[in-house]
Amino acid sequence: MTTIKEIPFRFDQVGSFLRPDALKKARENFSNQTISAQELKAIEDQAIIELIDQQVKNGLKAVTDGEFRRSWWHLDFLWGLNGVEQTTPEHGYQFNQVETRAASYQITDKVTFNPEHPFFEAFTFLNEHTPEGILAKATIPSPTLLFNRKSDTFTYASYTDENVFIDDLAKAYHQTILKFYDLGCRYLQLDDTSWGMYTGFIENAKTDDEIKHWQQQCVAGVAVVNQLLQDLPKDLTITMHVCRGNYKSDWAIAGPYDHVAPYLAQLTIDGYFLEYDDNRSGGFEPLAQIYKNDPAKKVVLGLVTSKFPELESKESLSKRINEASAYIPLENLCLSPQCGFASTEEGNHLTEDEQWAKVRLVVETAKQVWQDA
Repeated sequence: MTTIKEIPFRFDQVGSFLRPDALKKARENFSNQTISAQELKAIEDQAIIELIDQQVKNGLKAVTDGEFRRSWWHLDFLWGLNGVEQTTPEHGYQFNQVETRAASYQITDKVTFNPEHPFFEAFTFLNEHTPEGILAKATIPSPTLLFNRKSDTFTYASYTDENVFIDDLAKAYHQTILKFYDLGCRYLQLDDTSWGMYTGFIENAKTDDEIKHWQQQCVAGVAVVNQLLQDLPKDLTITMHVCRGNYKSDWAIAGPYDHVAPYLAQLTIDGYFLEYDDNRSGGFEPLAQIYKNDPAKKVVLGLVTSKFPELESKESLSKRINEASAYIPLENLCLSPQCGFASTEEGNHLTEDEQWAKVRLVVETAKQVWQDA
């Protein structure tokens, strides 16, 4: 039986996978109103069952539904909270070289828990079809995504006090996570690009006031995450994935973890998935601060890129894991891809076969490095 001490696993994964062509076509047909929601769901169901089988065959101990029912890694969940509505801005998010599709949200009312959130039904299906001895993993965006802003002015229509907003947000998330737990979830991941953004914004800040603003955002991020985690069941593992953007194999920002490590170290989560596939992430030195603050925390090193098909060598991965162990004990480390393979339904620029080769590389390398893998 899996125990909480084993999670995250020595070889693990972030959550999203490339959508099969049949699923992409079905979503297009649904958008064009040529198939019904029920027909789309049947195609999603079959694709997820096949994905679970592939994850198990390729050696993973924790499986997800690949985020196959979502268009975005974050927005589909946020739109499902009471008080949050879908919007279509004039422009998408600007990445390094590409602009995303245009989609966003606005807060129109008090943010509260939605007991009918569609993610609950989605997890139930995943859990029911996960084989015995394998763990069903839920992935949802962090609440920090709902209060990132470049201005110091707090201007949400339903709130005049940010502390009240943070309280409501933490409560909504806390109740949401308890609902996942009631449905059988014992492994939940908060996907949080905020920390990747903050470290990049601080790295590139031109004034002390800019730095102070983003540091204040970090403080608020610690507050909301730690508040939502209070009094959760002891046998529920919560991890956090931090990256700097993932859209059609492009990235959004660069900056070392040094700027946010003091805040990450304060989070009362069980482990981190940290992006480390290229030099945008800086060195491993910040891991020492995380370990010093809580020697029980695990760090999953995202050394294998999910953005491109070229395979890293096992030798180079082992070498980098060894380098990281100078700052945090090897027993606290794990290995994964640096992000999902399809944070949005478009997916990254690699094939499904190349995706699974990446997964196998993670599994095989981890088994070489750790005897308990």
